[in-house]
Amino acid sequence: MKKIVTFGEIMLRLAPEGYTRFVQAETLGATYGGGEANVAVSLANYGCDAAFVTKLPKHEIGQSAVNKLRQYGVDTSKIARGGDRVGIYFLEKGASQRPSKVIYDRAGSSIAAATAADFDWDKIFDGVEWFHFTGITPALGDTVAEICLDACKKAKAKNITVSCDLNYRKNLWSKEKAGQVMAGLMEYVDVCIANEEDASDVFGIHAKNSDVTSGTINHDGYKEVAKTLADKFGFKKVAITLRESISANDNNWAAMLYDGENYYFSKKYAVHIVDRVGGGDSFGGGLIYASLMGMDAQKSIEFAVAASCLKHSIEGDFNLVSVDEVSKLAGGDGSGRVQR
Repeated sequence: MKKIVTFGEIMLRLAPEGYTRFVQAETLGATYGGGEANVAVSLANYGCDAAFVTKLPKHEIGQSAVNKLRQYGVDTSKIARGGDRVGIYFLEKGASQRPSKVIYDRAGSSIAAATAADFDWDKIFDGVEWFHFTGITPALGDTVAEICLDACKKAKAKNITVSCDLNYRKNLWSKEKAGQVMAGLMEYVDVCIANEEDASDVFGIHAKNSDVTSGTINHDGYKEVAKTLADKFGFKKVAITLRESISANDNNWAAMLYDGENYYFSKKYAVHIVDRVGGGDSFGGGLIYASLMGMDAQKSIEFAVAASCLKHSIEGDFNLVSVDEVSKLAGGDGSGRVQR
């Protein structure tokens, strides 16, 4: 069984029911999620040995987060315990032309206050083939960025494949700080994942003739972005998700994979969105799985996009689908007909 480790923050997600606005809500539903935790859940659902590494309080809310990961088969044995709080994010789901809205309440969370002594990377990486993190993790603070760098160095020393989803979050740090910190981490990354805006926000690499606001995607522009990233940092692969936003409810969804020589584009899906949070993470989980299973480049990008397409139909952060479901969609069965 393939062993993967992901490292980051899992948060308590509080959201009004349905499309209720914050100012209307009288109750908030509670679930859990976070970039790297979402990837670990995807991989566990695909049958991989996926471990999520973080730091959580010893109290009941911290334990609830651990229990939720265990529910979906994620290895939680490497989670450090301590600190005072679980980070929170509030989500208001958008509809039609009204966008979704996220408010963070995560300052001082256990992982943000973690120290290098909390993580024994030699032990954590024993027998591991793949390590994944996102740009959200080093954005949590300078110490967490150093911990992330230590993990990357140790993974590289052990010949573990390292992937990173750039995942720029403007509410956590500035573009200038993100560019400085992420550039130092990219030296150890083999597979870089980004969306239409990340390369521009973090490294100032822009796709020509594309406009994410209007939903205009230019394939040649993103080929250039991928090649520039690979040439600059020495990535073996660069994957870019291509989202054409028609409204908060309807998107066109596709992606591109560059392997240093050739460019591979997936088919495009017209997605009617139930919940788009975790969409990029489900893509990353699909790409990691496809790569570990030895799928060729075209099949890998098709699997990853199909996995993410299905996630948009599922409430919550986690992509609760099987390999068989993803493979059927990637193979062309997108009818949505009842399975009996």
